[in-house]
Amino acid sequence: MTTQPVISVHHLKKYFKVYRKQPGLLGSLHSLWNRQYQEVKAVDDISFDIHQGEIVGFIGQNGAGKTTTLKVLSGLLYPNAGDVQVLGYNPWDRQPAFQKQFALVMGQKNQLWWDLPAMESFLLNQAIYEVPEEQFRKTLNALMDLLNVRDVINVQVRKLSLGQRMKCELIAALLHSPKVLFLDEPTIGLDVVMQKVLRDFIKAYNQEFQATIILTSHYMGDVKELCKRAIVIDHGQKIFDGELDEIINRFARSKILTFTLSERVSLAKLQKFGTVKDYTFPQATILVPRVEAAKRAADLLGNLPIVDVNIEEPNIEAIIRELFISQKKTSTPE
Repeated sequence: MTTQPVISVHHLKKYFKVYRKQPGLLGSLHSLWNRQYQEVKAVDDISFDIHQGEIVGFIGQNGAGKTTTLKVLSGLLYPNAGDVQVLGYNPWDRQPAFQKQFALVMGQKNQLWWDLPAMESFLLNQAIYEVPEEQFRKTLNALMDLLNVRDVINVQVRKLSLGQRMKCELIAALLHSPKVLFLDEPTIGLDVVMQKVLRDFIKAYNQEFQATIILTSHYMGDVKELCKRAIVIDHGQKIFDGELDEIINRFARSKILTFTLSERVSLAKLQKFGTVKDYTFPQATILVPRVEAAKRAADLLGNLPIVDVNIEEPNIEAIIRELFISQKKTSTPE
């Protein structure tokens, strides 16, 4: 017996009218009596269901429609067409009961008051979401300990580092214990250590509260570490929805063999086994066809003075690029 999806999207469309002005003074004068508009299909007939506890990566290039979709799901934008249900509610009805059960975190937007300590924003959110005092203190203490920010919540937000601010942004968004999280580039601009901290926190929150999470990110490390499932959109249209491993299996044409040599060999000799990406003795890296990776590794071990070899997948960014390239080829008319 399958459970009802927490998020249900069917044939969602969101179009915008964008004003196009001709350049220069003449263009400005002309636009006074003849304004030209272009229709932009930010989201163009996409459908998907997401169930409780899933963390789904929402992947796409800039302008693909990711943020627009999240804004529709959170009730900030009205769609042109389609049916959307989140926790059984129509988001754009903006019912208080719905608004108390989700959170939208945008890495490029602030919800904290810039000139006040983060604690002041926490107290304001407590009042807005009508969180009982005991629950508020319990949740706040747990989040402060998880994110290690107890010593900065009484410091003005503008004096915090980017990493500290993003931690406090997450706390502000989670004080009412939302069942659904929309995370739009939550680790943007952070260093690799802080990205790891936030990923671990998101994973822990999901496991403890069985929260349903949609994550957009340009850092494929976020998606790879947190998400088993990925939805990929391009120019407002869904081009893939499935297991992240399926993307890797379908679009990773090569595997990477990295090995250590005990003796120098010629570059020409290495090239017989695959495409040499790097050779700085004693380390070498070559690309080989995916289906032949095991055989090529065995050939290397049998014919070269190798002391160690490792077979790796290409990075997820390269695989996603292959997916977009493949989509463009299939959608381009002959």
